[in-house]
Amino acid sequence: MIGIVIPAHDEECLLAPCLRAALTAARDPALRGEPVCVLVVLDACTDGSASIAQRAGVETLAVDACNVGAARAVGAARMLERGARWLAFSDADSQVAPDWLAAQLSLGVDAVCGPVTVDDWSGHPARTLGAWRARYHDADGHRHVHGANLGVTAHAYLCAGGFASLACGEDVALVEMLAATGAVIAWSAAPRVVTSARLDARVRGGFGDTLAAWAKTETEIEPQDGEAPAVTVAG
Repeated sequence: MIGIVIPAHDEECLLAPCLRAALTAARDPALRGEPVCVLVVLDACTDGSASIAQRAGVETLAVDACNVGAARAVGAARMLERGARWLAFSDADSQVAPDWLAAQLSLGVDAVCGPVTVDDWSGHPARTLGAWRARYHDADGHRHVHGANLGVTAHAYLCAGGFASLACGEDVALVEMLAATGAVIAWSAAPRVVTSARLDARVRGGFGDTLAAWAKTETEIEPQDGEAPAVTVAG
């Protein structure tokens, strides 16, 4: 089976479309009927996230970690207990493409790091979009890491030691350990995910804060066509 793990902390405003997208990806004919389990890890939720997940018909697991790394790790452990051969991770403020899982699996590697597309820039100053275009490499061979667009075999995940209980950067830490343990990683633009660029970031140092920091560095040199910026984006 395939396991999709989505951590959520008070995400009632964005969780429903996230789950609709994940369930659509789980029904992709290219998966040839392989079972897919979608799990929402409800981390210290005090809003209606649990009810939304219940109405969507997905599995939930409640924790009180207030820590995205711990939430992802607990979710991964549950999926491994259920017999998952492939673990796919996204975020509650993101929407995966219908062929997201199929695109990950088609690469035939131990782990897949995919990019993200921002859904709406209207809440940001123009310089933020300019910095994004200058520094973000949305193509095969990128070196961006996003917990919202990440997949890994069960074997490689266990060899790497799984997610660390980090409040931020747990995705980057896992990918670094995957590389250190010899996993074959595809830095592919094929698996697509749309994510929120909301200003009320849930995690300090995460994706929202990265965008804000980039907006302050307008003098960065724009990379030449085909050149990947030497930057890792987490979130």
